Amino acid sequence: MVYPTPPDAPLVASGVTQSYRRRGPAVLDGCSFAVPAGVVCGLVGPNGAGKSTVLELAAGLRPVTSGTVEVFGGAARAGHPRVSYLAQHRPLHQRLTVTETLRLGARLNAGNWDAALAARVADPARFHRRDRIAELSGGERTRIALALALGKRADLLLLDEPMADLDVLARQELMGLLMAHVADTGATVVMSSHIVAELADACDHLLLLDGGTVRLCGDVEELIAAHAVVTLPGGPGRLSGHTVIESRPAGRGTSALIRPAGPLPGDWEVRPPSLEELALAHLTAARHPALSKEPAA
Repeated sequence: MVYPTPPDAPLVASGVTQSYRRRGPAVLDGCSFAVPAGVVCGLVGPNGAGKSTVLELAAGLRPVTSGTVEVFGGAARAGHPRVSYLAQHRPLHQRLTVTETLRLGARLNAGNWDAALAARVADPARFHRRDRIAELSGGERTRIALALALGKRADLLLLDEPMADLDVLARQELMGLLMAHVADTGATVVMSSHIVAELADACDHLLLLDGGTVRLCGDVEELIAAHAVVTLPGGPGRLSGHTVIESRPAGRGTSALIRPAGPLPGDWEVRPPSLEELALAHLTAARHPALSKEPAA
């Protein structure tokens, strides 16, 4: 499927295939997508889908095997002044204290550092001034790493599983800070997760990956509006003419997620899908093509 490239898109990938070994399987296989400016994009897919690889390429940390990845109209490169990247393994200097880590962030991003924002995210009052990074829990290290990422005040934030190590309260607090930062600055965010529901309330754009391939990409509201969950009496033959993403028996009838090609019969139950239903149906269809059906010619 070809997706249009919005003007001034801060992140554009064209035909990207990525392998880590010369004869090994491709981690990404011909990926093309564009992330519009100012959106919070949920980069979603199962483990091994290629999410971290996409973010590493966008951050300029790996050379592209084939194809192109452009950031703000130029080739992706490490240390881009308008890009901030939070890696999944949270690479921090283990011997530094929390205070020293924040000071280092300020020095590395001199002239573009928001000390107040970094302090709100890190909340250094919760740590002893002698606490070293190596002594912190996974969730505490995530908090400090996210403080460094946001403190840079970048125009493009690349966040790899940013909430994975946080408890429910910390996740809610830091997601709120992130959304307030986006509203204040207009920054573009690409945030990965393998849990769709975790991003449903925060994201207005979706990039769905599976097996190194783009399965779905676009504005969340538009994608949901283009689909419908239907329950109907009778078999799947009544779905003819519509694009069936996934269908299955439901009692004496059929339940399906479809792209309607026109008005739907009055005896069908129709509702919009949730973001999670939409993503799971497209993933299922990709792995089990017999459950889906293109419209009849």
